[in-house]
This record gives sequence, structure tokens and C-alpha cells, in this order.
Amino acid sequence: MASTDRVVDTPVLADLLTLHESLPAAWLAATSAGAFLRDERPRSLEFDTKSTPTDVVSVMDRAAEQLIVGTLLDRHPGDGFLGEEGGERAGRTGRRWVVDPLDGTVNYRYSIPLWGVSVALEDADGTALGVIALPESHEAFVAVRGAGAWQVRGPAVSRLAGSACTELSLAMVGTGFGYAAPRRVRQAEVVRELIGEVRDVRRTGCAVVDLCWTAMGRLDAYYEFGLNAWDVCAGALICQEAGVAVSGLRDDSLEPLMVASAPGVANELKELLLRLGADDMP
Repeated sequence: MASTDRVVDTPVLADLLTLHESLPAAWLAATSAGAFLRDERPRSLEFDTKSTPTDVVSVMDRAAEQLIVGTLLDRHPGDGFLGEEGGERAGRTGRRWVVDPLDGTVNYRYSIPLWGVSVALEDADGTALGVIALPESHEAFVAVRGAGAWQVRGPAVSRLAGSACTELSLAMVGTGFGYAAPRRVRQAEVVRELIGEVRDVRRTGCAVVDLCWTAMGRLDAYYEFGLNAWDVCAGALICQEAGVAVSGLRDDSLEPLMVASAPGVANELKELLLRLGADDMP
């Protein structure tokens, strides 16, 4: 069963940031962009659309990404970069930053305080570190490959441990829906069948929130179809380092559908999602 208290004390933030030489830059980039988005949001904000009329982007998304790019590449100028709004640029170090400057833009559009900033660093061995800032709740989440994952609230740093749930019928499960109406209808059909097999289902409208909540045990599991690298790169590492089982529905690939769950229900949940055709989407 989910628990929001599954954390273990760890050193102060200054000590945490010494665990990887690029973590201070990632921390500064994510938290600075988050503060900018929270504190500088204009009263009237114009939104453009991307893939569908409900897939929105604003000048704030783009400005936040520029802030992140400037912070990271000023300190690591040879690195590559993949961002939701700015596309991909090659580097010369073999490392790449993967960034979502504002995940949960529709929530942000409606002043729903469930949105975040995600910054991750990839190297030859995969994702090396991840930072997610959730500015409205005044917290951030950090993971370093092989070293662990932590929640940071002000000066307090707590090590994360995911849910110990072992019964799918008692699992609180998070999910998300796509932007296109036909896909949302199909995803709702899956949820209609799923909800009778688990404790309940939650939808925050923000993948990075769902992943952080899974890493801290607030959700026992989370799955979603159609996420992009910038949506999951940091959050998947945070979950893994918190002891959460992270994989695709059919193999280790997180596309087209990723599942993050308590290890004790991972296989059963994936089997159920397969039976429901959760990756059979328009």
C-alpha cells in the first residue's frame, strides 16, 4: 500500500550536490527555470498550439528552455542538448542534456499547481543524473545513477524509497492521457477496465509529478502511453534509484508505453495492461 512517509534522512543539499560534477549545473538550471515560471508568469498569457489544438506552448515555455540552455551550456559548452521546445543540437563530449522546461503546460495554463521542470544528463552508460523541480509545492527531486534519489524541501533532504505494495488490488495507480481526442477516448476505455482491478486511479496531468509521486510512494504505480524522452529521462532515473521497477510494457524500452511501479506488483500490472491493450492506441 502507498505511503508518503517512506523516506530516510540524508546529508544537506550542499553535500548532495557533490555526488556528480554536473549536478550543481543541473540543479541551478531546473530550480532557476522553475522559479522563473512560478514568479514571472504574466496575468495574461498567450498560448500557441503544437500537435493538436489542446497541445499548447507559451512564451514562458520557450523562455524557460532558453534559461536552462544558457545555464547548462555556459558550464558545459561541449555537451549536446535535447529540449522539448528547442529541438536537438549535437555536442562533442558524448554527453547530452535532456530537458523539459515546462511539463504540465495545460495545468500551468489553468493555474493548476501541478507542473514541473525536468533536467537530465545522459552519457555513454545511460542517464547519469536527473533533477525535477516542482515549484508550486516548493520541492525538488534529485537522482544520481548508482547513488540514490532524494526529495529536497528547503534545507531538508530526504532519501526516497518507493512503495512496498504487493497487492495490485490495493495499488493507487497514476496515468495520463494524450492530446488527441481519439487517443484520450481509447485511454479512458483502458482506465474504465483497470479501475475495478486496483485501489483507485489518479491523473495529475503532468508526467514529472506522477514520476516523483511514484518515487516517493505517493503512487504505487504509474503508466502512460506516448511519452517523450524529455518527459521521462529524469523521472525514470529518480524512480529507479528509489527502488521502483521501471520498464516498457513489453520490454525495457520506455516507448510507446512506460510502467513505473512497486516491484511487488510490476509483473501483475503489466500483464493486466497487456490484456487491456493499453499500448494499442490510435
